[in-house]
Amino acid sequence: MKKIIIAIDSFKGCLTSAEAGKAAEKGIKSINPSCHTSVIPIADGGEGLLDVLITATKGKYITLSAHGPLMKMTKTHYGLSGNGRTAIIEMAAISGLPLVPMEQRNPMLTTTFGTGELIKDALNKGCRNFIIGIGGSATNDAGLGMLQALGFRFLDKSGHTLGTGGQIMEAVANIDTSGIHPALRETHFMVACDVANPFYGPDGAAYIFAQQKGADSNMVQRLDEGMQSLAEVIKKTTGKDITNYPGAGAAGGSGGLLAFFNAELKPGTELLLKAIDFSEKIKGADLIITGEGKADRQTAMGKVPYGILKEAQKEHIPVIVLAGSIENLPELNKAGFKGIFSIAPGPITLEKAMEPEFAKENITRLVSQLYSVITSFG
Repeated sequence: MKKIIIAIDSFKGCLTSAEAGKAAEKGIKSINPSCHTSVIPIADGGEGLLDVLITATKGKYITLSAHGPLMKMTKTHYGLSGNGRTAIIEMAAISGLPLVPMEQRNPMLTTTFGTGELIKDALNKGCRNFIIGIGGSATNDAGLGMLQALGFRFLDKSGHTLGTGGQIMEAVANIDTSGIHPALRETHFMVACDVANPFYGPDGAAYIFAQQKGADSNMVQRLDEGMQSLAEVIKKTTGKDITNYPGAGAAGGSGGLLAFFNAELKPGTELLLKAIDFSEKIKGADLIITGEGKADRQTAMGKVPYGILKEAQKEHIPVIVLAGSIENLPELNKAGFKGIFSIAPGPITLEKAMEPEFAKENITRLVSQLYSVITSFG
């Protein structure tokens, strides 16, 4: 076996993509130090997107302060590509759920305002192309906060300017676009989105995602009704009906990106693989090792391992999956993976399994065993 590609998604809350990849590489090298291995950091539309694209484009991080989900100033960052023309933003870095203490989570109050501030800073630096990962937000404000930071004003029936948070959606009667950032009209947004939920309704933003962001059942209903009302106002203002657009319900309904900007929604994995030229990097490989924290039926519905599998199949390269835990194994095998393996050495607590050094050791141990078995038949 002459060439092995290692492209493992992060094990959320445990290992980064690069850390998991290096641990797997160590397992191969322990058996055959001369084997040609290539560790490719990878991500979907959420955590890790920024780091992967900064590495791929030889870009840099821009550090600044912006408003967090509850409008408290927070130190954060975004990325600029190596040529300085493309801004790379993770919504979770400034509007993310981990930034809000559990007892303060409330999507009626949380806002995407800070994400808009990062966009504004990049626009002022001359960027006219954006890649935005919208996974992991703490918000359900339909992106209104983001738009407010860029000069949009949302008015109630009396013409008064509204505040922030999901609570304002139901009160929006008119949208004033006269003060928006002038560069927006010549800017293109590529949005990494791994869900296809509509803007509102039983499968929309509020009913599917708001509860995990702190909403109770009454809040969920109010948020959904607010989004229905807002969709009509957006249609009246822009002529665009985002109601059933697949993905408009992502990140608390950040469909505002679709309605007001020159934006495209792309599956996060597809966007990342194209950006790093993955199809070229894997040519001539004998095996691809991928993985994620939990492999289940969602894995075969567009997550990182499945995106890698689709590219690998074009080159007839076998793919194996490493995971912390595994469910729905028959469905994963049916998808085309050559093997799905748990890194857990036996019955252990979740806390123990999530210890980074322990997880690295388990990946290294498993990969060394797999490599030894595979090459013994070569």
